[in-house]
Amino acid sequence: MNDEFLVLRGVHTHIGAYHILHGVDFTVPEGQVTMLLGRNGAGKTTTLRTIMGLWPASAGELRFKGQSIKGQATPDIATQGIAYVPESMGIFSDLTVQDNMVLAARAARHAGELDTRRLEWIFELFPALKKFWLYPAGKLSGGQKQMLAVARAIIEPRLLILIDEPSKGLAPSIVRKLIDAFHELKRQRTTILLVEQNFAMAQALGDQVAVMDNGRVVHRGTMAELAEDQAMQQRLLGLSLGAAA
Repeated sequence: MNDEFLVLRGVHTHIGAYHILHGVDFTVPEGQVTMLLGRNGAGKTTTLRTIMGLWPASAGELRFKGQSIKGQATPDIATQGIAYVPESMGIFSDLTVQDNMVLAARAARHAGELDTRRLEWIFELFPALKKFWLYPAGKLSGGQKQMLAVARAIIEPRLLILIDEPSKGLAPSIVRKLIDAFHELKRQRTTILLVEQNFAMAQALGDQVAVMDNGRVVHRGTMAELAEDQAMQQRLLGLSLGAAA
């Protein structure tokens, strides 16, 4: 296992005149789920977008599998095996579920070229996608759209998946399906960096955790350690995992 699979060292990000990230430092170990937690506005989404090259780092070091990805274009970062599921989900509402999946699969030009075995595996994770395969994605429920967003990210094997608040606004039954899907990805040695406000979900999935505040990482450790320490939860997050579970 590579404990420094993804490394951020002293990462700063400016968006226009605004200085959002102020020297972000943490690592993401290979094959684990790392939670990126923090209050609203702490810089979590900016961190994910900076890793993907959507917003360029103005200083610091970004390394994936020992190689610098700082300054690389987003498509070049993606071809190295990194997928991103934004909070907005990023699906094409006017296209069918099938067309959304084809667009996400770089090796397929049409549905007949999709990897059948992998597609069936995805249908096992998210049966609704098979049921609504030819429906416009915009007509899916919120939970089904989130399933589609995750399915697009995993239609081809990925080494690392960045996911931004997948449970936001979803019913508990859908959140449970997402947790099960992420556990299955973890069993397959897919590394996940997950931003989440649902602390029960964070506790259920996380191996490692980095907590952000005001554009900096203010705590790094195991998720189990944070889950057991309610005083630390209150100090870092203003909430209690124990109360939220």
